[in-house]
Amino acid sequence: MLVSGRRRLAALLQAQPWPFQPSRDMRLVQFQAPHLMGPHLGLEPGNGGGVINLSAFDPTLPKTMIEFLGQGEAALSVAKRALAAQLPVLPRSDVTFLAPVTRPDKVVCVGMNYVDHCKEQNVPVPKEPIIFSKFSSSIVGPYDEVVLPPESQEVDWEVEMAVVIGKKGKHIKATDAMAHVAGFTVAHDVSARDWQMRRNGKQWLLGKTFDTFCPLGPALVTKDSVADPHNLKICCRVNGEVVQSSNTNQMVFKTEELIAWVSQFVTLFPGDVILTGTPPGVGVFRKPPVFLKKGDEVQCEIEELGVIVNKVV
Repeated sequence: MLVSGRRRLAALLQAQPWPFQPSRDMRLVQFQAPHLMGPHLGLEPGNGGGVINLSAFDPTLPKTMIEFLGQGEAALSVAKRALAAQLPVLPRSDVTFLAPVTRPDKVVCVGMNYVDHCKEQNVPVPKEPIIFSKFSSSIVGPYDEVVLPPESQEVDWEVEMAVVIGKKGKHIKATDAMAHVAGFTVAHDVSARDWQMRRNGKQWLLGKTFDTFCPLGPALVTKDSVADPHNLKICCRVNGEVVQSSNTNQMVFKTEELIAWVSQFVTLFPGDVILTGTPPGVGVFRKPPVFLKKGDEVQCEIEELGVIVNKVV
């Protein structure tokens, strides 16, 4: 989507009757603006509000989220001071929101991690997490377009809560896991079901990792700003119709268990993204199945985290 198109969409979102309340919650974003060179790091002072440019507060801060997270508590304390300083806010219509994390070392995904999603498929609840991945090249911003690949005729939606790692670790205990979490964001795990379920030896990777198949955003909401990540309403709408509606309390394996499990196998780095699974209501299990088509608009929303809106082209 052209930058001007993204700005128009952001302006449209601002005009929606969604709640906007300035808050002390820490909502970190990556953004671009016409008067600024390259990507910048910012704060969204309220869900649906404008953006505070962190570089204007402290020019020594990193310009990317991964570098920022790598500086740990020192960088976060600067952002907290900036939030309290009541700095000028760039209007939402003047900025282009990028994914809150771009080019992470890894994007880890979890299959069949909602009890109600397992019931939908008539399969048993997993006894161990089912792990797969997406390439980081699939990540796009919260209002970017999802491109239908000509290789697939069965592209489907999946709203998910994503965990963003803030501290490096290996063999992390579940009791220590939250110390390694920076925060949470909304993810859309776009899925080509033909490639996931029938092609490529039924390995899921290719069906999950086409370009644009991982919209993220709108903000990285820090863990101390989320009352309980495992008790949040989560929903997906296609062309305004609710197709998924559940709660993160339906997750089989919570954030702490997932981090402990995954870190047995790989080192987790700041900026790594873990998609924690999707609730029921995906298109492939409808009768008859329903898939995304050109012109559709998908909204993925999670309580306290926000909403991302992606047009299908």
